[in-house]
Amino acid sequence: MGRDQQLRDNRLVFYSADVARLEGELDAFLEMSNAKCALLVDKEGHLVTRRGEPLQANSVESIAALIAGSFAATREMARLLGEQEFTCLFHQGARDSIQLQLIGNRTLLAVIFDERTNLGLVRFYGQETARNLEQIMSDIATRPASEGQTLSPQFKADAAAALDNLF
Repeated sequence: MGRDQQLRDNRLVFYSADVARLEGELDAFLEMSNAKCALLVDKEGHLVTRRGEPLQANSVESIAALIAGSFAATREMARLLGEQEFTCLFHQGARDSIQLQLIGNRTLLAVIFDERTNLGLVRFYGQETARNLEQIMSDIATRPASEGQTLSPQFKADAAAALDNLF
């Protein structure tokens, strides 16, 4: 396997249409479950997208990194217990709770919810949402390398005009 293919296999490239599909799925999930917020995070801790109610200012990136760290730490605990990996984690707080769920093998869904809903609804609707998100991620991962990467014929002229205006 060439280095370019290996890098592509390790990283997903999201286009606006991909993000729109993911966000549509998260919006539907939030409506059905009545959860506050849903974050889609890669296993390295990078936020893919977020839907729902806003979180505290400047906390989204920190939360995304901590979600990935939580899964990494729990993976080792699972291994020690003879499991390959735990696919769903739950943390309960006095006001808010969070469910973390593995989507495929490289993405995590974090759902933040409060007393307006319950863990049962979040888990119930989360299962279907996880399957749908996994299908979208699979579509993205198996997309031919050249698909979505072509520039419009007018791009070169538009870029040259923008540079001319800049300088």
